[in-house]
Amino acid sequence: MVRVIVADDSDAIRLVLKDILDIGGHELVGEATNGDEAVQRFIETKPDVTLLDMAMPKKDGLTALKEIITIESEARIIMITASDNQNTMRECISAGARAYILKPFNFQDVLKIITEVANS
Repeated sequence: MVRVIVADDSDAIRLVLKDILDIGGHELVGEATNGDEAVQRFIETKPDVTLLDMAMPKKDGLTALKEIITIESEARIIMITASDNQNTMRECISAGARAYILKPFNFQDVLKIITEVANS
């Protein structure tokens, strides 16, 4: 079982990801609706994997990613985005993200990526 935080400003996306985690037998240990909350939940729960949306209020996903990596350089973070902008994804990987997932989700792909990142 992988302990996961889901950070996304969309209630619907968080619900879908919670369902995917349940199907995969993983534990949701925290939720966040913005980048500030994502960093706080990371500090509070020390998850195995953090799913972090790129476009969130207060602090975007890239900024939250950089802050989390400063706190824990080995944090396992998977970025979530609706945009297939390769430059942005390269920037996220360079900043410390382990992978990224494109919306809309394929639940099997999401579970595969979570497992791979958790075991990396």
